[in-house]
Amino acid sequence: MISDSQPIDWKEIFHPKNIVLNLVGVAFITLALKGFMIPNKFLDGGIIGISILVHEITHLPFGILVLGFNIPFLFLGKMLLGRTFMIQSLMTFLLIATSMTFIHIDAVTTDRLLIALFGGCLIGIGMGLCIRSGSTADGVEILAVLTTRKIGLNVSEVIFGMNTLLFLAAAWSFGIGTALYSIVTYFSAIKSLDYISHGVEQYTSLNIISAKSEEIKALIVKKFGKGITVIKGERGYLPDNFDHKIDCDIIVTVVTRLELLRIKDEIRRLDPAAFMYIQYIKEASGGILRNRLKH
Repeated sequence: MISDSQPIDWKEIFHPKNIVLNLVGVAFITLALKGFMIPNKFLDGGIIGISILVHEITHLPFGILVLGFNIPFLFLGKMLLGRTFMIQSLMTFLLIATSMTFIHIDAVTTDRLLIALFGGCLIGIGMGLCIRSGSTADGVEILAVLTTRKIGLNVSEVIFGMNTLLFLAAAWSFGIGTALYSIVTYFSAIKSLDYISHGVEQYTSLNIISAKSEEIKALIVKKFGKGITVIKGERGYLPDNFDHKIDCDIIVTVVTRLELLRIKDEIRRLDPAAFMYIQYIKEASGGILRNRLKH
């Protein structure tokens, strides 16, 4: 767990790039929901899908539902990713609730295939942009991170299981045809989100080689609360100077997808010339990572 004493990074929250990414992401999500999905009773996965289902059954305002269902996950996000992430995600949830309540968009089409493909792509792009801004537009991924440690499944399997129950409920309420098209919508969204946020793998191995290795070690451990492994290596061996080599530290840390972009940005600020490479891994356990995912 991340310590409650960790300060909120207001510069990160109000960085112009993050604000623009968040606003554009919410705009895509709103267009997908109001222009394609909700008028035709199509579901996405996660909290947004649950909110659509409850909205159609109870006729309660969608904006209130999506905000209310997501709020509890902010506290989980605070424990896993810190208070800065919590504030950024709260802003995203409020923007989605506000836009869905006050912005009117006519249905773009009633063609089911177009709704499934374009609605899914638009909402996936929107969620990917929100992730790139440092927040999340759906709290179910945070829940999945905690749940996976309790039942032994990986994050993708947990999310798939949750959404299977959701689509079964959609089949019961809206008919099997709409439920099947909603599954297409969901996978369209996942592929678009993958493209925008550079990978859906929950765990990512980040490897860094830098002349400022000591500063980067302190950054990863002290600011982000992550564990590191240091491999002693050599750098050099250039084509025009093969015999020149120097000792170096290869810093390895395992991070979540939601943490990756922020950590990379901070490393680039310390050393723009730092060499980084990423390895996507299906699952990781033990060490600080395991402790942080305990509830």
